[in-house]
Amino acid sequence: MTFESIKPLLDKALTSRQPLPDSDHQAAFRLFNGFYEGRPDLVLDVYGRTLVIHDYGEQPNPGLMQEIATHTHTTLNWLRAGIVKYRNGSTQEEKRGQLLFGDTPDKKITEHGIWYALDLTMNRDASFYLDTKNLRKWLLENMRGKTVLNTFAYTGSLGVAALAGGATRVMQTDLSRQFLNLAKDSYTLNGLPIRKQDFLAQDFFPVIARFKSMKQSFDCVIIDPPFFSTTSHGKVDLENESKRIINKVRPLINDGGLLIAINNAIFLSGSDYLRTLEDLCKDGYLSIRELIPIPEDFIGHERVGSPITDPAPFNHSTKIAILDVKRK
Repeated sequence: MTFESIKPLLDKALTSRQPLPDSDHQAAFRLFNGFYEGRPDLVLDVYGRTLVIHDYGEQPNPGLMQEIATHTHTTLNWLRAGIVKYRNGSTQEEKRGQLLFGDTPDKKITEHGIWYALDLTMNRDASFYLDTKNLRKWLLENMRGKTVLNTFAYTGSLGVAALAGGATRVMQTDLSRQFLNLAKDSYTLNGLPIRKQDFLAQDFFPVIARFKSMKQSFDCVIIDPPFFSTTSHGKVDLENESKRIINKVRPLINDGGLLIAINNAIFLSGSDYLRTLEDLCKDGYLSIRELIPIPEDFIGHERVGSPITDPAPFNHSTKIAILDVKRK
């Protein structure tokens, strides 16, 4: 596919995102969601003044990516850096991000008045997930006075939002210490206290087992696992076994507490996931409080493509549910 065939799609996306989220260019947003907007192998995000191009094509196409970056930079002339990530690149540098223009990618963005640290070339993703923006706002508004466990924390943005919203304690756990170190940078940006014991760089399964053996519990537990992962301690399979992961953490939640369950398996329909949640609620100790939608601008305004599976009643394959918890 040529740049001339992509240009009209990009221009539509640029027009549909106007006005841009903030005049100071410190926010992060999805500029082009090719899966919904006519080019399934292409995504453009903006983090502050940095353009991030995700190329999901079978073979990297540097020439085309440079044309896309140049055109976008011409239109958004306040951008100061641009990088491309090739999902199927042959080297880690290609997968993590190569500079297309400028020199220093942004190191932080702000959202709902909170700062989040970035390392845009740390791994294949951009170190901050844009689809959970509404959930971070919900956490800011609903976690005051609560204790929170954020599992599969990645770079800890959900935990940062909870702590900034007045949570009394937030424990962040992820297999990667590097990711959790970036969470600490976000704490520093917001003047939040860093307690080293609240950052656990360990596998999910032994962490949960240890909390159970210690009879430690929380007012809110967040589970946002990768859709599939296998370690020596266990397997995560959100397409076929999301109920098992939820049941793992239920004993850790206080009576009257909350479970935030996120499932991003694109091959699992929204109705199937909802049935899983409803089945879990049959014993009367869980109930669905609300579903958190994905921001409409993240999905795309000019929708051409169709999702692989119907996400309804959710509005995207990233399916977020808030559940109330009762204890016996």
